[in-house]
Amino acid sequence: MKKTLSRLAQDIWYHDAFIGLCLMPLGFLFADIVRFRRFLYRMGVLKSRKLPVPVIIVGNITVGGTGKTPLVIWLANLLHQQGYKPGIVSRGYGRQADDEPVMVSADSLPAQVGDEALLIKRQTGCPVAVSPIRAAAADCLLKIGGCDIIIADDGLQHYALQRDIEIIVIDGERRFGNGYCLPAGPLREPPSRLLEADFVMVNGEKTEPEQFAMSLQGDIAINLATAEQKPLASFADSDCHAIAGIGNPARFFNLLGKAGLNCTTLSFPDHHPFLAQDLAFKDGKPVLMTEKDAVKCAAFATDLFWYVPVSAQPESGFAEQLLTRLREPHDR
Repeated sequence: MKKTLSRLAQDIWYHDAFIGLCLMPLGFLFADIVRFRRFLYRMGVLKSRKLPVPVIIVGNITVGGTGKTPLVIWLANLLHQQGYKPGIVSRGYGRQADDEPVMVSADSLPAQVGDEALLIKRQTGCPVAVSPIRAAAADCLLKIGGCDIIIADDGLQHYALQRDIEIIVIDGERRFGNGYCLPAGPLREPPSRLLEADFVMVNGEKTEPEQFAMSLQGDIAINLATAEQKPLASFADSDCHAIAGIGNPARFFNLLGKAGLNCTTLSFPDHHPFLAQDLAFKDGKPVLMTEKDAVKCAAFATDLFWYVPVSAQPESGFAEQLLTRLREPHDR
């Protein structure tokens, strides 16, 4: 498969130091624009909304997947267990709709609400609303969902919505690539932005004592057509196909490799709108995919299609510190 522009950019950001160095002046310019934009919000020139309930932002400073959505699901379930009524807002990336907020149901179509929002709804059962305008989506949750706390999946740079707690998620394997801002590197904001967050969660091995580590765990596979479940390791005895249309496909492929699977891997762009012909391998081998991809393949699933659900497991102590921080007064 030909590489997309996104994959070519990531090759430059994470592997080709020369081209990134050539684009470095543009990266510095981008960083200055980002800082100036934040200054305008702080000065009130650009307006932001303060909601009547606490807002938790789960975001990142890099382009591509870091594990935000599994952490959002974990966080929503934690808060629900603690007696809160959480609602989740998401941009609904990839949906074919206008900017009007849409409430997500468990049987929504991915094209209408986005794959990540649909996955969050199915995994948590909490009210979920999508819109590029996060405050508008939050208004829907407050009016319709009766929520007393809002979690924003992504949206760290969406400063039009004020926040009480920021959680920045880092990919522990790829981290910050060449360390430059767009377009020279993968950074949306300079690494110094981490110092302003309430929590920094590393998906993988942390490098600083004040950070928290998180792992993504998954050891079962579920058949997309029949709902049969079996241990992931049971696929180690046969050849398989593995496909992934996520921000960092290598992470999923590595998970399968650690379980002993021998897979022919195929990467697609993040949020790829899968069609039946994308997975028409015609060799009778099982096809394993992420749960995020599975929500877009259900309409043409066969009994060869299996997905591997993963769950976020933050290190001990994070939940207690988060809940303590949430009870404190905030004035960001």
